[in-house]
Amino acid sequence: MAFRRSAATGTLLRIPREAREIADRARHDGRLALDTEFVSEGRYRPLLCLVQVAVQPRGSRDKADIAVLDPIEGFDHGPLAEVVADPEIEVVVHAGAQDMAILRRGWGIQPRNLFDTQIAAGFAGHSAQAGYGNLLSRVTGVRLSKSAGFTRWDRRPLTPEQIEYARSDVEDLLALADALEEQLASAGRLEWAREECRRLEEISDERDPDEAWRRLPRVAQLRPRARAVAKELAAWRERTAAAENRPVGSMLSDVALVEMARRQPKAVGELGTIRGVRPDLGRRRGDAVLAAIDRARDAPPPDLEEWTRLDTEPGDAPRIALCEALVRHRVNEAGLAYELVASRADLTAIAVAVREGGDEPDVRTLRGWRRDLVGAELLELLASRVSLRVQPGGGVTVERDGDG
Repeated sequence: MAFRRSAATGTLLRIPREAREIADRARHDGRLALDTEFVSEGRYRPLLCLVQVAVQPRGSRDKADIAVLDPIEGFDHGPLAEVVADPEIEVVVHAGAQDMAILRRGWGIQPRNLFDTQIAAGFAGHSAQAGYGNLLSRVTGVRLSKSAGFTRWDRRPLTPEQIEYARSDVEDLLALADALEEQLASAGRLEWAREECRRLEEISDERDPDEAWRRLPRVAQLRPRARAVAKELAAWRERTAAAENRPVGSMLSDVALVEMARRQPKAVGELGTIRGVRPDLGRRRGDAVLAAIDRARDAPPPDLEEWTRLDTEPGDAPRIALCEALVRHRVNEAGLAYELVASRADLTAIAVAVREGGDEPDVRTLRGWRRDLVGAELLELLASRVSLRVQPGGGVTVERDGDG
């Protein structure tokens, strides 16, 4: 089912085949705006509740043509899925990582040629975490009236207010993308933004049960046998939650799971003595939990080699601070958001590797356009071939060894 606004009457109309019509328009225009509404509370995986799409030729001053499509009541998503997976069609989203992960799983597609306006904003001198409404107002002057954001999108029928809210998320999205692309092209940053947007193509919300243990708190501090139990319990919890479509934490909390791995109870009655274990766990799932613990007793402990922690020293702190100063200087010059280029963890890894004389760490700051912008210069700074000097009027100057 689809909801579409009639330009003549201003009412919401239900129009059959809307997905195919919009998909045909998107192929003709070479682009599509897309957003979703979903509900994740109380579920193992988010439930897709709405898909909003819009089409509008580049440079057009007409309003975008919008469809709000309802996967709960049902519509043929095949034509739109083909568009989202077509590398020749640009799909415009805002903060679209989770949207793409849900569609990738639900529609069985590999998204391609994505342009995320939140990511693009960071390359155009705005915050890389900018919300859609604030960014739209700043870039285009259009102000949104948001009133139904945190609502039960899985309940039917939807209210006109909900549908209007959903429409507003894509109504001006293509115009925003046009404005940002123009700014980025003028600044020579458009290809950088497109490169960064490509990472969204690989985002997935699928989880490997056998790797779930790695997300547990303090699991690296467990003894090898307890770590094997934690791995088996985490895998059991993940598979059970997926089968019942319930949140992982509703099976067994992280804290209780780690403590259970440490104590390794042998009887159902012992489960209730572990802090954080729900009173009904033994009655409902006790045998399954004990079976998981028993399986782990003969299993090899999972390897922690790849978890090698950075051995920082007190002298690393000022070196990392210098690295941060250099990064901030370069991103300010380039008109980029700092968070697009480096994190504290990135800079720490680089500083420690240089101090220890090891190989370059595999961090994003030393790859691609980030290396060209500042990554290579960071290595020179830490090798004492580059220095920073504070300017009397503010800011810093980067000087190379031998300059002057």
